[in-house]
Amino acid sequence: LFRMLLRKLTKDVYRYLQKCVETHKEFNLALAVKHQTITNGLKYSLATGNWGDQKKSMSSKAGVSQVLNRYTYASTLSHLRRCNTPLGREGKIAKPRQLHNTHWGMVCPAETPEGQACGLVKNLALMACISVGSYSAPVIEFLEEWGLESLEENAHSSTPCTKVFVNGVWMGVHRDPANLVKT
Repeated sequence: LFRMLLRKLTKDVYRYLQKCVETHKEFNLALAVKHQTITNGLKYSLATGNWGDQKKSMSSKAGVSQVLNRYTYASTLSHLRRCNTPLGREGKIAKPRQLHNTHWGMVCPAETPEGQACGLVKNLALMACISVGSYSAPVIEFLEEWGLESLEENAHSSTPCTKVFVNGVWMGVHRDPANLVKT
């Protein structure tokens, strides 16, 4: 959006410069740069949700920004945890509206609006937490220092062990998980 508005501003400056050259006028930078071009473009896009140029509303993306619902604290949290599926509301296709098995624990099966948007607007589950990815190598080094046994070493052991997973991958087992958690 900013790049498009900056391009529009430079085109306006170029047109003004061309006009000054053709009419033999002196170039005035203060008149050439319309300082409200970028400001008004950003304000329009944030206010309406139409991400793009005002004059080219057909090519702009609708619904990128929304006004935050602040009726109650619960409705505000619900609005912040909402996920919109980018499909038309008119179609009667059932598959995008249904929850997939992999959504278990991530998407709330009950909270969805009624009507045409039913199933297309999903909400994160109450206990769902979005985290950023991290490198596994430092964690694995730490675990190996504190007694993580690889799967090959412990394949035939009969002593009770606890499985250790790092980013969803089974890395090994540990004999004293309570001590490992404390460290």
